[in-house]
Order: sequence, then C-alpha cells, then structure tokens
Amino acid sequence: MNKNIVVIGAGTMGNGIAHTFAQTGFKVNLVDVKQENLDRALSIISKNLDRIIAKGNLTEEQKAETLGNISKFTQLSDACGNADLIVEAATENQELKLKIFQQMDEFAPENCILATNTSSISITKIASATKRPEKVIGMHFMNPVPIMKLVEIIKGYSTSKETFDAIFEMSKTLGKVPVEVNDYPGFVANRILMPMINEAIETLYNGVAGVEEIDTVMKLGMAHPMGPLQLADFIGLDVCLAILNVMYDGFKNPKYAPNPLLVNMVTAGKLGVKSGEGFYDYSESKKAEKVAKMFVK
Repeated sequence: MNKNIVVIGAGTMGNGIAHTFAQTGFKVNLVDVKQENLDRALSIISKNLDRIIAKGNLTEEQKAETLGNISKFTQLSDACGNADLIVEAATENQELKLKIFQQMDEFAPENCILATNTSSISITKIASATKRPEKVIGMHFMNPVPIMKLVEIIKGYSTSKETFDAIFEMSKTLGKVPVEVNDYPGFVANRILMPMINEAIETLYNGVAGVEEIDTVMKLGMAHPMGPLQLADFIGLDVCLAILNVMYDGFKNPKYAPNPLLVNMVTAGKLGVKSGEGFYDYSESKKAEKVAKMFVK
C-alpha cells in the first residue's frame, strides 16, 4: 500500500492517529470542519513530539519531518484526491459516521480503503453507506494513540481478505500490535471494559464505597494502572454512555443498560477531564487527585 493517508477529525483520537502515521513516514491530510481544531491538533502533536524528544527517543529533525508530513484541510473533497487509506475518527455518533462514509466513498479514489476508528458501532452498518463495503474496515486505536500498542482490526460482513491483510500489515509498520476481531457491538475492548466501568458506577450509586475507594481496590487489587472511575473520566462520560447505549441496543441485554448516575452526569455536562469535572475535579490538575464535590463524603 502507498503512503497517502487521510484522517478525519482533529480531536484526541484524530490528532493521535495523524501523529502516529506522520511519525512513521506517511503523508497525512488531517481534516476537520473547524480550522481552530486543526491548529489545536498540530499544537498538541508538536508538544507530544517534544515529550518524546525529552526522553531521548526522537531528534529535532525527526520532529520537523513528522510535522512536515501533516497537511490541514477543512474540506474533505480537497483532501481525498490521492488517498490510499482514509481513517475516520469523528464523534461516536452513528448518523454522523454514515454521512461521513457516504462522502468518503464519493471523494476517494476507487481502490482507497475506508477505515473507521469507531469503538463500538457496527462496521457492517457503516459499510452499508458506501458502494465499496469490501474496502471498509475498523481500526480501533487506543488512547493515547502514539503510546498504546493495541489496534483492534474489525472485519465487517463484506470486508475482503485483501483489505484485512493490508490494514493488518500496515498496523505493524506503525509499531502497533493488531488483533483480529469480529463485528459485534463493543468489539472486544469495550464489550469487556464498559460493563466494568458501568458496574463501578453502580457500586458508587449504591453506596458500597466512595470514588477513591473503588478506584484504589481496582488499582491495588487487580493491578489496573488507573481505576475504572478515573478511566471513565479520561475516556469521557459521554463516550462511555454512547458505547453502552450501542451495546444495549445491539444485544437488548439489561447488563449493558447505562447506570442512571452516568446518564444524569452526562445530562448535567459533567463529562470528565474534558469538561473539568466528572467523578474527580480537574479544575486545578488533569490528574485525578481531588474527588468531585458531589462525591465527597
């Protein structure tokens, strides 16, 4: 496969994916509807590259090359002309993704592979919005993308072996560990992770223990690097809710039904790190050092 990549969405996942491809030598067209999102993404990528330089794992020249590999676009039609692969990393919203994939299909060259970074939505459903379902695949990267090794590679019902093999091998060239997964709601990562997060919220909701206590049990007892409530804040409570709803709709099993506390927090705009408050208060630090006022005993 050639080396022209388009990444749609300049948020946390999009800028991480763009960074990873660009640092590996791919030419990346980063697309977002807002210019300020693109500018912010490049600033974040630059700071993240500085961190790698500080650890002695990158040179200033390599940083300049990486940034030089990224071009910014606000129009998808302008970015896709010579694309070999397009990776969609927009918000976890099915209708939005279907609309974007219709546009990707319209603007991309005939042999371009169309990938989605969705963490839960059906690849088969997304592929149905295109005229090339055999070239549609899931590439579920983990956050933070430049650091986390895992990529879930999800085949839709019609994904061809050629498409799968190309993306599987490409993931290895990025320094990732690709894992083959079939197309069911939540795939593997979120099918196991989200019920755990939901159960932690249920445990808090039922007054079994406090925020820090629940997270401490999971960190010290199960060797998790961060507790499930802190992780939910890091992912975004709105994203957790969206994924749980996808799984609940897909399986019709009550074990995936989101806890009412999670629903209320999202409704109130308490989304975790990105809003400044979730289960923890992030007004002074991005680290989970202070429990949100609502949960202080």
